[in-house]
Amino acid sequence: MTIVDFTPWSALAGGALIGLAAAGMWWLLGRLAGVSSILGSAMISRGEDFAWRAAFIAGLFPAGLAAVFVFPDEVQFNLEAGYGQVLLSGALVGLGTQLGSGCTSGHGVCGVSRLSPRSVAGTLLFMAAGMVTVYFWAHQS
Repeated sequence: MTIVDFTPWSALAGGALIGLAAAGMWWLLGRLAGVSSILGSAMISRGEDFAWRAAFIAGLFPAGLAAVFVFPDEVQFNLEAGYGQVLLSGALVGLGTQLGSGCTSGHGVCGVSRLSPRSVAGTLLFMAAGMVTVYFWAHQS
């Protein structure tokens, strides 16, 4: 296997920004930055609890768009699958986050940094599942 376009500095910067954002959520709101929990709870919450969740979710989209315009050569989007496959994949990810009681941001970033045994176990499981998936995807005939 050949590693192409290895970019350790941008990966380090991105990881630091994610960590800083997660720490900011904890320091400013006393909340973990678990995106699936924020989204799921926004669907059933009201008032002030809804407001910060809606602001967080709404901020994800302009942040992604800003990255496309600020770094046009770095951020590329190419939808090779059809919209039906993307919707099915999203539904399966949503189901997985419900079954696992959280997502990569909640368990992998916030939970592991707090040394939560459940989050460490969950992160190891979804990393292993991802590795197995990539292996079989890359070695299909």
